[in-house]
Amino acid sequence: MIWAWLAFFGVIAAALAIDLFVAHRKAHVVGMKEALRWSVFWIVMAIGFCGLVYLGYEHHWMGLGKALDGADNRLNDGRSAAIKFLTGYIVEKSLSVDNLFVIALLFGALAIPEQYRHRILFWGVIGAMAFRGAMIGAGAALVGRYHWLLYVFGGLLVITAIKLLLPGAAISPAEGWPVRIARRWLPLSDRIDGPHFMTRIGGRWLFTPLALALAAVEVTDVIFAVDSIPAIFAITTDPFLVFTSNIFALLGLRSLYFVLAGFMAKLVYLKTSLAAVLLLIGGKMLAGRRLEELIGDGSELWLLLAVALILAAGVAASLIARRVNRLNWTSGGAAELRAP
Repeated sequence: MIWAWLAFFGVIAAALAIDLFVAHRKAHVVGMKEALRWSVFWIVMAIGFCGLVYLGYEHHWMGLGKALDGADNRLNDGRSAAIKFLTGYIVEKSLSVDNLFVIALLFGALAIPEQYRHRILFWGVIGAMAFRGAMIGAGAALVGRYHWLLYVFGGLLVITAIKLLLPGAAISPAEGWPVRIARRWLPLSDRIDGPHFMTRIGGRWLFTPLALALAAVEVTDVIFAVDSIPAIFAITTDPFLVFTSNIFALLGLRSLYFVLAGFMAKLVYLKTSLAAVLLLIGGKMLAGRRLEELIGDGSELWLLLAVALILAAGVAASLIARRVNRLNWTSGGAAELRAP
């Protein structure tokens, strides 16, 4: 099993090195076309890895698939492992979109220039990978020993979904406690010194606004991980599937941010669809094996299809609402112009 982990980390390290030292060696504003190309790159990598997951668990390469999965108390074969990986990837990616809204507000509030945002997001992802690894390792150990924690996680997801649907759930990161604590206790400079996180002024080393933004991004990810980590444990408790699906979702967040930067405010029903996804997954955890007995062996596939359908419905409803509002505004404006 250790060789599977080493192979995975080797592939990720190589991809990150290409990203940082080749594609983004010089700070620049990431355009839509470049962001789309990188988004496609990370999605293709995730799909390709999903194929390796299928082969690895089907043939038990490097010890994969030889331990019971606590989510359904079964051994994972190639088909079930691939579906669980893909479901976890989609769930984590979709839940992380809400994180991107907060990061966009944070960058705007701290006046971070666009050409330095990729650098902050890159190192933010590195830190998030370390935090997620620790949280997933601790969570897998606890769930393996105390199975009843899955019901606690399910209740947490249901509560989070209800909070998302309540008005006034917006977050103001610039006034949040991480930024306030950092401003009070850390030696900070208001001057941005290129892509550097620290600068020397008057013989003193001070943190730049980029470092403040990076710290806030890391804290924001930890806060959102409290929701996303329990969600993945509803799908599988296999540490390898949980961690790899999370990491591939995180790796694509930087390019996804630049793709969605101009569309975030237009996806008005996305939060509602995310709440529905959390309700679905939380309900699955609370139902336990009774739901699997009702649905049968294809429960993993049905969950994947349901999550994809809910997210697609949220995006479609947002686009339709935007088009209807535009038509109403156009017809109303035309009528106003014709009025005497």
